[in-house]
Amino acid sequence: MTSQPSLAKADRNPNEPGDQRSGDNGDGLKAGLKNRHLSMIAIGGVIGAGLFVGSSSGIAAAGPAILVSYALVGAMVVLVMRMLGEMAAARPTSGSFSTYADQALGRWAGFSIGWLYWFFWVVVLAVEATAGAVILNGWIPSVPQWGWALIVMVVLTATNLVSVGSYGEFEFWFAGIKVVAIGGFVIIGLLAVFGVLPGSDNPGAGFAHLTDAGGFMPKGAGAILTGVLMVVFSFMGSEIVTLAAGESEDPQRAVTKATNSVIWRIGVFYLGSIFVVITLLPWDDKSIVEDGSYVAALNSIGIPHAGQVMNVIVLTAVLSCLNSGLYTASRMAFSLGRRGDAPKSFARTNARGVPQAAILGSVVFGFVAVWFNYQWKDTVFDFLLNSSGAVALFVWLMIAFTQLRMRGIILREQPEKLVVKMWLFPYLTWVTIAMISFVLVYMLTDETGRKQVLLSLLAAAFVVAFSVIREKVRPRADADAAVETGLGNDSVDA
Repeated sequence: MTSQPSLAKADRNPNEPGDQRSGDNGDGLKAGLKNRHLSMIAIGGVIGAGLFVGSSSGIAAAGPAILVSYALVGAMVVLVMRMLGEMAAARPTSGSFSTYADQALGRWAGFSIGWLYWFFWVVVLAVEATAGAVILNGWIPSVPQWGWALIVMVVLTATNLVSVGSYGEFEFWFAGIKVVAIGGFVIIGLLAVFGVLPGSDNPGAGFAHLTDAGGFMPKGAGAILTGVLMVVFSFMGSEIVTLAAGESEDPQRAVTKATNSVIWRIGVFYLGSIFVVITLLPWDDKSIVEDGSYVAALNSIGIPHAGQVMNVIVLTAVLSCLNSGLYTASRMAFSLGRRGDAPKSFARTNARGVPQAAILGSVVFGFVAVWFNYQWKDTVFDFLLNSSGAVALFVWLMIAFTQLRMRGIILREQPEKLVVKMWLFPYLTWVTIAMISFVLVYMLTDETGRKQVLLSLLAAAFVVAFSVIREKVRPRADADAAVETGLGNDSVDA
């Protein structure tokens, strides 16, 4: 392996100097995201479609104790975001944790986690495009599902190609709708829970439903861990703000604000909304599984057309996830290109500061994955889905190991930029590593989880092996040159 680049040095290609025009961040990307964009990306990033459509199965598996499952995963995400926030506030970059892993652990780490993360999001593009197509086809059946999936992908690709500001604007409104919807649901639901909502069809039982159907843990304490496996992946996306910060006007402020607010965001949107569902209805009410947890809760209150209301909200969440997924995949591909770990074309930006080739490369794979979903859903696409299934946990684990090394590098070279600090370092970092490792091991006891872990490990092993062999065959001459010359970097000075 080559020597590690220092924090202050470049990880970009020295032969491609960045555009130094006003509003450019020094690597060709434009600082086109406003503070309101970053704020809403941070808030909405933790609200995925999985929260709306996946919570019912978690409630059925664990009963009211699903709250503990959400709290455990939420605590893990808060700790991971604190670690990532520490590094991102000191060095905002479009490659985020992949760049930090490269610097702290070695090129193999940055290469591997960067490509695995890209793979995760391009598969998500296919999943979300299909989910959105199902809803739209239900409204306008004259257009086939594949047609809607194509339309959605084309529209959001065009949005990302225009400018980073257009991505930010779309995401601002998508996330805004999700935030207002969840906030309204929590407020209205709590009023109904305590019987003070005018016109509610639900008599309001207070906290009674938490224990009146077999107790708080009707399926035993072990069901909490089962619940963890079912809800953990709905939290993926909270880290997107650290990638987007590299294209903002004040990245350090954006990252610091997002990191400090993650606790209340998870508390309100996840714990708050699930608490409302299981206090409005007994956890074993059949409507929770049949109609979905949020629709069942709204129906119990007497909200008219609850199903269609939730379809609109879920569609918004799907479009938001698609929009952010394409943005995230393209920026990771861009960063890999800057470090010589992806095709050089991915590292180029057009006159608007958009990495056009990285976007098109990502969306092409997304289109192929959509086609696989319709053509070979139970074979090829099932393999893609499962081989990316545990990547979220791999990313969080890599962030934790990276932060253990990165803290010392920051303190040695740029101590003044350590404005966000991981609590009780290094003890909580090791606790987080233990928590994530436990979840991965426990997944092996679950049939679905076992398949995801084993296939994801297979994908990870392939990428790591490719990285190691590639580096031995072709030494990193361009990175060594960048370190020696000190030219540019992939970040925005805070």
